[in-house]
Amino acid sequence: MILELAITLVKIFFIIGVTVAFFAPILTWVERKQSAIMQDRVGANRADILGFTALGLFHAIADALKMFTKEDFIPQGANKILHTLSPIVAVVPAILTFAVIPFGGQYELWGESVNLVVSDLDVGLLFVFAIASLATYGYVIAGWASNNNWSLLGSMRTASQMISYEVTMGLTIIGVLMVYGTMKLTEIGAAQEDFLNWGFFLQPLGFFMFLAASIAENKRVPFDAPEAESELVAGYFTEYSGLKFGMFLMAEFIEMVTIGAIVTILFFGAWHIPFLPTATLLSWFDFLGTSGANLVVMFINVAVFFAKVVFFIWFQMTIRWTLPRFRYDQIMKLGWKILLPLSLANILVTGLVILAVH
Repeated sequence: MILELAITLVKIFFIIGVTVAFFAPILTWVERKQSAIMQDRVGANRADILGFTALGLFHAIADALKMFTKEDFIPQGANKILHTLSPIVAVVPAILTFAVIPFGGQYELWGESVNLVVSDLDVGLLFVFAIASLATYGYVIAGWASNNNWSLLGSMRTASQMISYEVTMGLTIIGVLMVYGTMKLTEIGAAQEDFLNWGFFLQPLGFFMFLAASIAENKRVPFDAPEAESELVAGYFTEYSGLKFGMFLMAEFIEMVTIGAIVTILFFGAWHIPFLPTATLLSWFDFLGTSGANLVVMFINVAVFFAKVVFFIWFQMTIRWTLPRFRYDQIMKLGWKILLPLSLANILVTGLVILAVH
């Protein structure tokens, strides 16, 4: 019992460390550097420690110090309690979704079965959607509590956009559930050991629709109408500064990691290496014994999983710095008139194919 608790705590600290302590700050640097490379610029390169700039990586530390020490300004007439609470409501669901996302398989280590997921729920995928949708309240509350017309307009856009694309996003993964017959993310990941059984090959249309809807849910370019600097100053977080402003940015970056992780689990083979079954990989390390071989394979699988996540983060960044912002009517049209009918058609076709095959 104590050992199981210790393993669970290690997994929790690992997830928090990877998402909050590593990805969240490093993505501020990635966003600057990738945009600079794409635009033929140098990018972040000024912050240094003893003359070393480390390719601009110290800018992430400088940003964190600035956020912690900057004045926390609350405008006159704002609701102080809700103004303070909303960034927390926005960032916590982004972290909680990782509780059910497996970052590896199941391994036998010194007589103990270790499953690399914090909580292996039977309705894991439903949990992700349920918790992620709670972030909407944080953005809506932020706009209303700021006592600012531009913030309120941004929060109204956020609410309508996230509700619209949550419907489509939910329907796009119904095909995946029909194919694999489970909502348990560990089972969906394990079912993709065979390269041809990856979700991308079984549900190609579902992948593209899910990715588009996920980016829209995260309000990233080209779906950043709720922020729309040229129209709404900064949207729902216009009246935010210091650490609370940083929490909104952190929520956005963590959601990018979440999107990459879910896409990897559902469509791109989870922690599996193409054309290399786990049994074959274990046989290569037989000389280390059962536990030793499992330990090495576990580290390899975790590395493969996060390598795929990093690829999808890069892909989202590429989209962010390539496409212009859609008009708000275009965003609504894409969600309700294009993606929604296509997702329903995808469910129908998937059902017909399953009936024909079985």
